Amino acid sequence: MKSWWPKRGKAANDERLAAVEAAASGVERALRRLEWTVIRRLDGLLQGDYRTLMRGTGLDLADLREYQHHDDVRHIDWNVTARLQTPHVRVFTEDREMAAWFVLDLSRSVDFGSGVRAKREISAGFVGVIARLLTRHGNRVGAMVYGNDVEAVIPPRTGRRHVLHLLHAMERRSAERVPDQKGMTRLADLLKSAAVLIPRRSTVFVVSDFVTEPGWERALSHLVQRHDVVAVRLFDPLELELPDLGLVPLRDAETGEQLWVDTHDAGFRKRFARIAAEREAALREALAKIGVDALELSTADDLVEAIVRFADMRKRRVRRGQSNSKMVAA
Repeated sequence: MKSWWPKRGKAANDERLAAVEAAASGVERALRRLEWTVIRRLDGLLQGDYRTLMRGTGLDLADLREYQHHDDVRHIDWNVTARLQTPHVRVFTEDREMAAWFVLDLSRSVDFGSGVRAKREISAGFVGVIARLLTRHGNRVGAMVYGNDVEAVIPPRTGRRHVLHLLHAMERRSAERVPDQKGMTRLADLLKSAAVLIPRRSTVFVVSDFVTEPGWERALSHLVQRHDVVAVRLFDPLELELPDLGLVPLRDAETGEQLWVDTHDAGFRKRFARIAAEREAALREALAKIGVDALELSTADDLVEAIVRFADMRKRRVRRGQSNSKMVAA
């Protein structure tokens, strides 16, 4: 017995170490693949203008422009507002060093994917690309990981090794998920925690499929009051429209509930598409009302094209703000 236990303990430790090394090497290969296939393409397409993905928090006054509903009320210039009878805000120059946070929903529903990739893989790809783009220029990135609760908080740091650590935390969370866990995602809890745990004004990427209990809107609006928030919405085309597959089982990834549906029924497919469209419209309306920029990522999307499209949208918004400020100055 004396000689048996040490061997067993060593074998178990060796197995755990091998598993950790395998996961680490897999994450390393994934990041290297992203660097060669995605980031190199983005470097050319963005032409170094990675800063359109983030907004700084400098303290030097640059200009004034008319207030928009998503602006921080603390930046309102009351003297100009009183003179022009229209609310105006102060625009500040941006710091060179910025911090970004990834608020990551890794609940069970992000494991879904009807094609080659699941929403979880799209999430990891997005985080890896943006984190690497930013850290290469000296910016710091941190993350909050949510499964059934806030399970990890990774403080913001810079460097490639830190990006690997962040991706490994995402991979480990997916591998350790308990399959029979019940209950819906509570995105509001994650957003409330982010408002408390992210101390300085930052760019916050909320990466989620927004399959959650209701009531997250208020928590997101509170987060927007201090931070520049981007909603990165993950989805799969099959969640919007069902093909004719005959009698198939559908399982709710959040609650575990399962039922059989007849997708051959054209009326059922039409109702499914209508409800999905209504849900999509309500989500987009809620994000627009809060004043959050949204990037929609499908499991069928090209990640490069999606990020470039989003960067162009952010750039146009900045130009509109500058144009409005020049009109005010005139």
